[in-house]
Amino acid sequence: MALLKILRYPDPRLHTVAKPVARVDEAIRRLAADMAETMYAAPGIGLAATQVDQHIRMILVDISEAKDHLRVFVNPEILVREGETEFEEGCLSVPGIYDKVTRAQRIRVRALDLEGKSFELDADGLLAICIQHELDHLDGKVFVEYLSRLKQSRIRQKLQKQAREAM
Repeated sequence: MALLKILRYPDPRLHTVAKPVARVDEAIRRLAADMAETMYAAPGIGLAATQVDQHIRMILVDISEAKDHLRVFVNPEILVREGETEFEEGCLSVPGIYDKVTRAQRIRVRALDLEGKSFELDADGLLAICIQHELDHLDGKVFVEYLSRLKQSRIRQKLQKQAREAM
């Protein structure tokens, strides 16, 4: 397994729309393992392939305290959205930035597992929010794009300043 580089907002590659996975094979399973190692090391509770510059439709989520309940979704799609909730979100691609985003409170998602088998999952609360957040990445959207243009501009400036200072 290997740690992967996480793209940072406003990197234009974060706006790439991911392509469906044609076949779940050993390369996909290896990428999922590398993404899991990267997500846990960051540390984070979700990671989309887009964030590690792999533009395929795969996300990982683990909201457990012990970090021992990894869920992998290949070609995920939301079938049902119900209710509405506001939650303060953060993102590994937008480090140190947190803000409230409104999303569906409950969802039903369909995806493939790492064996290529189809499954459906009903999710609510943090799990539903995390899945929706990661699916946005697959569609080329970062959570800060739900915020006002002024907030987006300030976030972009702050992150660019951090990047300059890190050099």
